[in-house]
Amino acid sequence: MSEDSVIEFRNVTVEFDGNPVLNDIDFRLENGEFCYLIGSTGTGKSSLLKLIYRDLLPNYGDVIVSGSNVPRLKDKEVPLLRRKLGIVFQDFQLLPDRTVYENVAFALEVTGNKGSFIKQRALECLSMVGLSHKHNNMPRDLSGGEQQRVVIARALANEPRIMLADEPTGNLDPEASANIMELLKQINNRGMAILMVTHSYDLVRKFPNRTIRLDDGKIVEVDPARV
Repeated sequence: MSEDSVIEFRNVTVEFDGNPVLNDIDFRLENGEFCYLIGSTGTGKSSLLKLIYRDLLPNYGDVIVSGSNVPRLKDKEVPLLRRKLGIVFQDFQLLPDRTVYENVAFALEVTGNKGSFIKQRALECLSMVGLSHKHNNMPRDLSGGEQQRVVIARALANEPRIMLADEPTGNLDPEASANIMELLKQINNRGMAILMVTHSYDLVRKFPNRTIRLDDGKIVEVDPARV
């Protein structure tokens, strides 16, 4: 693995019922890079992300994340891998019975941090996403865009090197989507690598970055201006 790479796929194949979804793919995400992953529904985008955080194992090939060969990890090592990743989902997955602050703090509690640090870091992350003034609100009191900001704050809590964003604007209106993209751009500018799955080609054109497409089980580099 290159010293500049944070994710590397080497000859990776994933099959379901004998049919390849990902077919002998190679891919690298460099440290500090922002990359879009696009493709039609059912082309394997979610499978590719699941390989990175070891929710799926390849039939063949190696997936290297921050120096670890993910398929070869022992089960007890998987939580340590996931601490290196900030994961943002389309459907938020916030805990509905906990405040905004408690949702972010929870990510720090499960990784064994202690009280004073948890409070400081959770409020710091909420400040990064512009929501420190709503730390006592419940998720139901927030707009969709604000809820996604909480999800991003939670993803930042353990200071990962990599953010995986799976359709982070999929449930948002155009204005809220643009605001989330500006926030992700700021996070990326601070040095975090981001791999973002999206169906919004308008966003890809408006916020151009390296873009790859899954097509017939293969990864193809594409011009973001032409998607």
